[in-house]
Amino acid sequence: MASRYCCSGMNRFAQKLTEQSMSLHRARTQILQVNVGKLCNLTCVHCHVNAGPKRKEIMTRKTVDRIIDWLAKTDVPTVDLTGGAPEMIPDFRYFIERVKELQPSRHVIDRCNLTILVEDGYHDLAEFLAAGQVEIIASMPCYSAENVNAQRGDGVFEGSITALQLLNSLGYGIDPALPLHLVYNPVGAFLPAPQEQLEADYKRELGNHFGIQFNRLYTITNLPIGRFAAYLRHNNRLDEYMQVLIEAFNPATLNGLMCRNTISVGWRGEVYDCDFNQQLGMQWNNGQPIFLWDVDPDSLEQREIMTGDHCFGCTAGAGSSCGGALV
Repeated sequence: MASRYCCSGMNRFAQKLTEQSMSLHRARTQILQVNVGKLCNLTCVHCHVNAGPKRKEIMTRKTVDRIIDWLAKTDVPTVDLTGGAPEMIPDFRYFIERVKELQPSRHVIDRCNLTILVEDGYHDLAEFLAAGQVEIIASMPCYSAENVNAQRGDGVFEGSITALQLLNSLGYGIDPALPLHLVYNPVGAFLPAPQEQLEADYKRELGNHFGIQFNRLYTITNLPIGRFAAYLRHNNRLDEYMQVLIEAFNPATLNGLMCRNTISVGWRGEVYDCDFNQQLGMQWNNGQPIFLWDVDPDSLEQREIMTGDHCFGCTAGAGSSCGGALV
């Protein structure tokens, strides 16, 4: 259920923009981000999607085909697959193959939790991703076992290290055609440390202890929605954390926000401004739900973006986006 911290309309974020004579509108679409479902092999404390092993929401092949048909009529260069664990839907490989058939140069991103790559039934998945030159953006909330396992579950750190070593063996993080980026989420109700500093720490610790190489570290602020919001409420820290985000508002982050150049698509094909809005049910609507195949891609520039109080999470401090810090 959406709280007073996560709603559309004249929320506190919209009020902040109005006070500063600012607005938030879409630019040209560069990324089609598709949340293919909420099924996941992990149940992470910080998960804004509430993903887990028992979730039933999975994109069907019919929906995949309709998305591909829409994509074929556009020049959108990047398809970003997320979940849940996107690799767990039956048509994950089919989706990537269809995108590459449209145009081999179309860029595909897999937002991977790493551990799925070493689970039974997925052992050849890393090779498939490498063959298709799929970029991997992998969640790795810390370089220490204690912090990772606390946030993601026992044994997750060890599985993640094994997966990273596998990816390195295939050229990921080494071959320029196989980019491997890691994602850091704070292990609590605070903002990330500076991205460059954390990246240097990760490269030193993972390199020295495990021989692991990767390209970039992206810092992403935990947004007060989904499972993380429930955690904050349970610990009576939701108001406190919201105040941290509000006080750290940085107007310089607005131009780089992912909602400006990304279309977010749900597992049924419905359309949103971003993945966070998607999890809050803030769907594009014109008297009835709007699906991707109903959208004219050339008509989206300057469309006003739907906001909520949660948007303070993306504009706090150095900013937060699917590609990490913004300023």
